[in-house]
Amino acid sequence: MADTYDLIVHGGEVVNHDGRGAADIGVRGGKIVAIGDLAQASAAERFNAAGLTVLPGVIDTQVHFREPGLEWKEDLESGSRGAVLGGVVAVFEMPNTEPTTTDADALADKLARAKGRMHCDHAFYVGGTHENATFLGELERLPGCCGIKVFMGASTGTLLVQDDEGVEQVLRHVNRRAAFHSEDEYRLADRRGLARTGDWTSHPEVRDAQAAIESTERLLRIARKLGKRIHVLHVTTAEEVEILARHKDVASVEMTPQHLTLEGPEAYERLKGFAQMNPPIREARHRAGLWRGLAAGVTDVIGSDHAPHTREEKARPYPASPSGMPGVQTLVPVMLTHVAEGRLSIERFVDLTSHGANRLFGLADKGRLAVGFDADLTIVDLKARRTITHEAMANRAGWTPFDGMEAKGWPMATVIRGQIVMRDDEVVAEGRGEPVRFAETLAG
Repeated sequence: MADTYDLIVHGGEVVNHDGRGAADIGVRGGKIVAIGDLAQASAAERFNAAGLTVLPGVIDTQVHFREPGLEWKEDLESGSRGAVLGGVVAVFEMPNTEPTTTDADALADKLARAKGRMHCDHAFYVGGTHENATFLGELERLPGCCGIKVFMGASTGTLLVQDDEGVEQVLRHVNRRAAFHSEDEYRLADRRGLARTGDWTSHPEVRDAQAAIESTERLLRIARKLGKRIHVLHVTTAEEVEILARHKDVASVEMTPQHLTLEGPEAYERLKGFAQMNPPIREARHRAGLWRGLAAGVTDVIGSDHAPHTREEKARPYPASPSGMPGVQTLVPVMLTHVAEGRLSIERFVDLTSHGANRLFGLADKGRLAVGFDADLTIVDLKARRTITHEAMANRAGWTPFDGMEAKGWPMATVIRGQIVMRDDEVVAEGRGEPVRFAETLAG
């Protein structure tokens, strides 16, 4: 008697820890239960992946969905809609909301807001502050928390921890890997006068490479002194890549598609406020340094740092314009374009977008295409040629810095825990997202 499954994804090329090759995926109870030739098996639902490539579900480890308090920019529903349209199965969302996510009640509120509204699976960072440092060991163990996030450069409310003593206090009280926005606030404050009104090309001068380098060097010294694990978000400088390469025992590295794709000053001249983010888009030598780091294995994950603002806000003359850009919906097509153009292999893409998150954050049942794991799949057409447009974006702001870019590769379906959530650019199952589970907090 043939085996019966809830879902069989058949006819596609599978890319996982075993390499790449033709295989079918059998799903039962939301889990992968078989990988191989399932031609004789029966299923309640079949997905024909002929001509397509089946990847472990892409996880975006840094997004800002702006809820609560800033919903005119984005909210949990619209942000997660963009995620699944972009082939993303899970997101880690940041604490710089209003109010900030810095205690158990704020985390519980976000989880309650997400229930029945978010289309992808999710976890939320708790922000580390001077005020809550001694409680972080308890907060990081709460279900639905992906870890502690610290802003060493300017941020929302009380989230700024600019001093070494504050950073050390945070790290002393955490046991999981802590994530850092690494820019030196003291240097940023000294350089704000360099901003030229209406001239976005001055943004990387105000927030220069040295501000990031000095902050990361300070952070590494503290992490090594305490023997703590750190995760340096959106690395932007060639120098940081070289420094971090010497400290991989304590430090992991995130890069973003936009820092790997855009360059200054051209991006600022063309996109103006749409190119403004922190840390900044930098000149060609830094982009080249990031790619060298990625090729050498220094980079652990790709995160979009999805951080939308309205067109009206972005149109304010610099420096009144806010920093941040959307990215969760474009992460997959932009990075697949780099695959098509030979800058990284599809296997390395998988390592950066699913295996890396599993490895760094200790995901209990996500981040691998393997029997026993959640049936999370990002199904892509590597031959597709599509133009990225403002109009196709689900984000509330309705724009992307990649408008007009021809993508070489496109997400065709998003499967989350065995449920086809997106198919052919349409969300077909809404509000099914659940909290991500972590090995270090299973008892929480």
